[in-house]
Amino acid sequence: MRIRSCILLALLLGAGHSLLADALYSVTDLGSLGGRYSVAYGINNVGQVTGYSSTSTSSAAFLYSNGQMTNLGTLGDFNTSTGTAINNAAQVTGYSGTLPNGSPSHAFLYSNGQMTDLGNLGPSSYNVGNGINNAGQVTGYSGTSTSGPPHAFIYSNGQMMDLGTLGGSFSVGYGINDAGQVTGWSDTSSGDQHAFLYSKGQMMDLRPSGAGYSYSIGYGINNAGQVTGTFITSTVDGHAFLYSNGQMMDLGTLGGPYGVGYAINDAGQVVGRAVDHFGFTHAFLYSDGQMMDLNDLINPGLEALVDARGINDHGQIVANSGGHAYLLTPTPEPNTVALLGIPLFGLLLRACSLAITSKLK
Repeated sequence: MRIRSCILLALLLGAGHSLLADALYSVTDLGSLGGRYSVAYGINNVGQVTGYSSTSTSSAAFLYSNGQMTNLGTLGDFNTSTGTAINNAAQVTGYSGTLPNGSPSHAFLYSNGQMTDLGNLGPSSYNVGNGINNAGQVTGYSGTSTSGPPHAFIYSNGQMMDLGTLGGSFSVGYGINDAGQVTGWSDTSSGDQHAFLYSKGQMMDLRPSGAGYSYSIGYGINNAGQVTGTFITSTVDGHAFLYSNGQMMDLGTLGGPYGVGYAINDAGQVVGRAVDHFGFTHAFLYSDGQMMDLNDLINPGLEALVDARGINDHGQIVANSGGHAYLLTPTPEPNTVALLGIPLFGLLLRACSLAITSKLK
């Protein structure tokens, strides 16, 4: 075998194997409600998705199921709504305008074809639903007075409960698990803004003990109580984190100065967005101790995914790019052709090595 031909074949087989091995997800464009864009925010274990989409006249929350996108409507006429989270019973929470001009915004619970206004913590005109668990409990934030700052809440059985703060004046709930644990962020008595974990009536500051971080947000929580979000590092960069068993671990970025984790499944896999070496924002998957650019795990030539907002326990991911919402579904593993390529590639490299050694003698 000629050395030049041997090296060329090895490179071709290696490149082919790389492409096959990296295409780990099939990608489905979720379409729209008749307008030009859509954005996905949440996914359940059935593969149903919620978010918002433009319509012919405005924009509305949607439920994507079995290849169809359904308009969930609004809490009033001629305004907008957004779905932020969905549970396994296809109940959706989010927020909607209540007047024709789209303001003020109220949290809603969509269930069995009906959108219910969740009310307020006090004489306020605004609130937002951000997370929902499989018991139908909702978390988010609501104003507590006419002009005062908002507080995180849990809505359950028709009642909205104030979760308080970390000593400051405001708090926001983002994610809630099946045990009713909530994560979000709050200001402290010193004016810092920290991620929290609310559990059994107590709001715990997730700031690492003795660290100089003054800013962090918790966005997603799984049923093991693990939390993901973003925090400011000692170098004033923003990095995604994973909080687990009392420890906050820096997940880093894709090479740039910024990253944020938005969602975490029960296997501890995290999705979000991060900046790469070239300054571009890409969607990422953190799994088995490694942060990977999701664009490296789908077929090349597709539009670059800029953020990933949700991941279910089957590894399905919702991501967004260029005004389109996408559903990423893991392809069957292992890939037979890719597995065949591994030993063939190794054998070819060995043959090349022998050929080069023989030539040098």
